[in-house]
Amino acid sequence: MTETPNIVYLHSHDTGRYVQPYGHFIPTPNIQLLADQGILFRKAFAAASSCSGSRASLITGRYPHSNGMMGLAHRGFELFDYSQHVIHALRQAGYHSELIGEQHISEDVEILGYDRVRHVDGTHVEFVAPQAVEFLGGDPPEPFFLSVGFFETHRRYFAPTSVRDTLYSMPPASLPDVLETRRDMAAFKASARSLDHGVGGVLNALMDSGLADRTLVVCTTDHGLALPGLKAGLLDGGIGVMLIVRGPGGFGGGRVIDALVSQIDLYPTFCELAGIETPAFAQGESLLPLVHGDTDSVRDELFAEITYHAAYDPQRAVRTDRHKYVRRFIDGGPVLANCDDSTTKDLMIELGWADRPIDPEQLYDLALDPNEIRNVAAEPRYAGVRADLARRLERWMDETDDPLLAGHVPAPPGAAINTRAQRSAGEPPIAAATGVI
Repeated sequence: MTETPNIVYLHSHDTGRYVQPYGHFIPTPNIQLLADQGILFRKAFAAASSCSGSRASLITGRYPHSNGMMGLAHRGFELFDYSQHVIHALRQAGYHSELIGEQHISEDVEILGYDRVRHVDGTHVEFVAPQAVEFLGGDPPEPFFLSVGFFETHRRYFAPTSVRDTLYSMPPASLPDVLETRRDMAAFKASARSLDHGVGGVLNALMDSGLADRTLVVCTTDHGLALPGLKAGLLDGGIGVMLIVRGPGGFGGGRVIDALVSQIDLYPTFCELAGIETPAFAQGESLLPLVHGDTDSVRDELFAEITYHAAYDPQRAVRTDRHKYVRRFIDGGPVLANCDDSTTKDLMIELGWADRPIDPEQLYDLALDPNEIRNVAAEPRYAGVRADLARRLERWMDETDDPLLAGHVPAPPGAAINTRAQRSAGEPPIAAATGVI
């Protein structure tokens, strides 16, 4: 047995918390089993609501504006320093690293520094899971860090396979409960089932190989569902993520932890479990004191951001247990190119969603308004809370050298970005050098 645990990092696209263990009627029995055996973090959040920014933050322990990933990797954004990837820190403890499937933080997979990259024909479960099973069943070198990235539940969703799902699936509370949204959620369910099959394949392989007891399994996603008002936004529907961890170090017992945690907290957690010093550049907090019951929380607040997704929409947020404060640094309504195309999007645009302005300053009382509908930033009785959170946000931006404090943040030269006037990310992007946003 190794002295340090193996780590399997299972990650999906755009799943949010819409899986069975979080109380949704979306059958994901393998993910539920993982929760039953491990720890489910009920209030886990991404550091960004954009695919590359979120993943880059988890894997470097740094916020997107600190690590450089302020947009999408396949559109020209990069990390400032790829040596900050956690696999390089873990190598000090003798870890072997392998990558299978989705990674989304570089166009050039070799720059990441994995000991081995398993090239697959696609990043859906059908291509990725068999390779993960083969690795785990092939007497792998220990300790290892294995990244298993599934494309599910990114759009396009799988076709619904159940008439009942099509008729009855409930959309998120922020969207109207109508036929179009129910059908969209039925399709999401079909994709979630595929994701669950992939997770089940990995869990079975760990059990069959005898590795389960000495392997930490981390199951998470990058951000919220690809629906209007969720993905690419800083409300809880955009940054709230599933985070289920099972394995050595106290991650067991079928427990639920309600304390605030950020995905950037996983980096120092991995380092502590591996018995190595967390690099000074990491901005998160180890979860082990929380898991071991030494404290009720590891953070009083957490921060999240987005600068670019397909298009420019700079926002920053601070969240406590009770309140959320969001600042948006441009005017106008939703940036449509940042919302994936769907029948739900078409419906919302038809209903007038695109013409509704977004308040540049937003404050929500999450206890009384968990769906973040009523902006209380201008209400006198919340003046003290608003001022406090505004100060916290500005202090964080200042301490982390957020370039947004100086004004417009340009995209890297040659990056492909959509304009805020475009309806879809599928429309021809422009080159960042033109300066048109």
